[in-house]
Amino acid sequence: MTATTLAADQLRAACDPASLPFETTATLEPLDALIGQDRAVEAIRLAAQMEHHRFNLYVHGPEGSGRHSTVLKILAEEAAGRPVPSDWVYVQNFSDPDRPLAIELPRGEGPRLRAAMTALVEDLATQIPSLLVSEEYQNRRMGLEQEFGARHETAFEVLRKAAESRNVAILRTPMGFSLAAMHGGEIQKAEALARLPEEERKKLQEDVTATEQELEDFLMSLPELEREQRSAISRLNEDMAKVAVDAALALAMRGFETIPALAAHFEALRADLIAHADLFLSLERGKANDPFPAELAALREDPRFHRYAVNVMVTQAENVTGAPVVVETLPTLANLTGQIDYIPMQGALVTDFTQIKPGALHRANGGFLILDARRVLTEPFAWDALKRCLETKAVHVITAAERLGLIATTTLEPEPIPLKVRVVLVGDRLLHLILSEFDPDFGQYFRVAAEFGDDMNRSADSVGLFARLVATVVTRERLRPVSRDGVASLVDAATRAAQDQQKLSLRMSEIWDILLEADHRAGKAGSAAVTAEHVRAAIEAAERRRSLTRDRLREATVRGIVQISTQGSVIGQVNGLTVSELGEERFGAPVRITARVRMGTGRVVDIEREARLGGPIHSKAVLILSSFLATRYVPETPLSLWASLVFEQSYGGVEGDSASLAELCALLSALADVPISQSFAVTGSVNQMGEVQAIGGINEKIEGFFDLCREIGLTGRQGVIIPQSNVTHLMLRTDVVEAVAAGRFHVHAVANVDDAIEHLTGLTAGKRMLNGEFEDGSVNANVEVRLLDFAEARSSMLQLRLPEQTEDQDEG
Repeated sequence: MTATTLAADQLRAACDPASLPFETTATLEPLDALIGQDRAVEAIRLAAQMEHHRFNLYVHGPEGSGRHSTVLKILAEEAAGRPVPSDWVYVQNFSDPDRPLAIELPRGEGPRLRAAMTALVEDLATQIPSLLVSEEYQNRRMGLEQEFGARHETAFEVLRKAAESRNVAILRTPMGFSLAAMHGGEIQKAEALARLPEEERKKLQEDVTATEQELEDFLMSLPELEREQRSAISRLNEDMAKVAVDAALALAMRGFETIPALAAHFEALRADLIAHADLFLSLERGKANDPFPAELAALREDPRFHRYAVNVMVTQAENVTGAPVVVETLPTLANLTGQIDYIPMQGALVTDFTQIKPGALHRANGGFLILDARRVLTEPFAWDALKRCLETKAVHVITAAERLGLIATTTLEPEPIPLKVRVVLVGDRLLHLILSEFDPDFGQYFRVAAEFGDDMNRSADSVGLFARLVATVVTRERLRPVSRDGVASLVDAATRAAQDQQKLSLRMSEIWDILLEADHRAGKAGSAAVTAEHVRAAIEAAERRRSLTRDRLREATVRGIVQISTQGSVIGQVNGLTVSELGEERFGAPVRITARVRMGTGRVVDIEREARLGGPIHSKAVLILSSFLATRYVPETPLSLWASLVFEQSYGGVEGDSASLAELCALLSALADVPISQSFAVTGSVNQMGEVQAIGGINEKIEGFFDLCREIGLTGRQGVIIPQSNVTHLMLRTDVVEAVAAGRFHVHAVANVDDAIEHLTGLTAGKRMLNGEFEDGSVNANVEVRLLDFAEARSSMLQLRLPEQTEDQDEG
């Protein structure tokens, strides 16, 4: 074993069950708070308690870290100590029906007012027709009719007598009135009138003309008389309606007298009921003994009577305590700010204030509203509407069709309802950065950000808190208690998920999934507690369920379809380690990396980039390799190298710099003409000084190569080379640790490329001595000699070409 070879106990930080001071979680006190998220919890509490309208909250962090549950828990605690918000209703604006009025009512009064108005209309629909057929009404109306009839007859009698005094008779005919001359008290025919003297006949004609004018004046006065009669009857009807309306309204207003906001509405309501009393005569009433007359239902559905209804937008049940906490999972514009529905009527779409529907902002008013940030931003007009409501501190009901100008019919402009709400957006970190950078309004209204972390430090205290958190989940989900070795296995799973021996993952949903499956297995086995055996079985089963692609790839490698060597030595060829992510499946697999070199102009060709399969980070890593070669070897001489690097049998994208150590080792092998042992796989990033840097997915990479070696056959020489800085991230499976302990597999940690090339070639890497040259026979010395040969050969070629070019120029 060399200094860089890791011992088995360095490959896994296992939690010792003996260090846990309990037998099972049944004896532990449950933990209500979330562990490891103190900063996020502090930010959430600040936003929940601040009164200023700008201190809305944006919560971000990794999936499964408990963002939603923590926000809900803290907001529920804060909401419990706040008063229950008031009711809000919309009523008819009798002076401007297109602008309904919003009225705030004490809690629970909205439904009561709605029921009172429904009862008021139904009462008037019965009482007003009853009053208009009563004996008192009939007597008073008959008196009015007799009065106006007498005035009519009196006026006609005066006209008739005046005509008689002139010897003119007024005759009633089916066609109206006609005039006839009289003589001696009798009506004269035309023949008799013709025999009269000229003077008498002329006088009689003048009398007829005068009477005709008076008759015309009389007939012209009849419509005015009829209008007076109708007005008198209308005043009578109004007087009678006032009696019914005042009586019914007094009954409906009981209990609402102390609400100032309703006083003006009741006054306008009374005036409108009296003015439109004839509406209640349009439906015949059912039998008095019918408990559910059909006419009442028809009356409630009749749009003409909607003007007297009450649209309850928000109300709170009697058993509700505290402020509301609303979670809107589909924050469309309509679900957020409400909507206005339309009723088809005679081929047109019409609406009124009863068709206004509340949104999440109405329901959350006075409390808290939780929204998914990405969904709000992807719903048309929702984000702008939310910002407008926060800016104006009021809920504006605006439909998407109105914003787009698609509605060419009657619409409403409801009075905005004052808004006092704390909005909580839950999203990811990238979305928060985008909003902060590109939306100038975002920072105005979301002043607080709560960031949930990925992990927490692993210590005795944190492990104790973790155990109590397990006990909490066991109690909440009604699971079997977990034994101390079961908790230790869950701690190891959390450390593995954190990819760090000194950390515990805070993506608790993954851990709880393991616990739930382990409890299921314990139940099938008849065990009273969940043990480490059940936890390990759950982890292995989950891995097996999602490992189909990994197993097929390993099978193809074992069969030789994918070419990977785990024995022998080859020049310019090395096994690199990669990690693939397909949904929930994440696995490591080796890949063959090859390098070819010849004399050139100092270019290292990244074939992946040339084929547009390499990402920018991978391309950057290859450029770093070029810089390393140019500055470490023969720095006074231009680099005269042409080299190519490729991931063999790679047909997808390549990204990241974790293969740069393997690529550099393949290049050095090709330049030094020294074979590399294929028993090793290499991973790590390299900087311009040749130092090896940490990379991600270290456990999956090691296990991927180990599984392949085990499938092909472990020789005792196989192993992996990883960065020294990744040792703290090792949390390998127990079978890998056991193989290392038995000497059948090895893990080597290196700090620079020289350490790696020595392991791979078995030769000394070589240091530069005082004379400026590398140690003779070392890998670095061979590389520098090869590069010098390339440089000299290139220089010679250039010198040979120079005279030829001069002669050509002279001849020209």
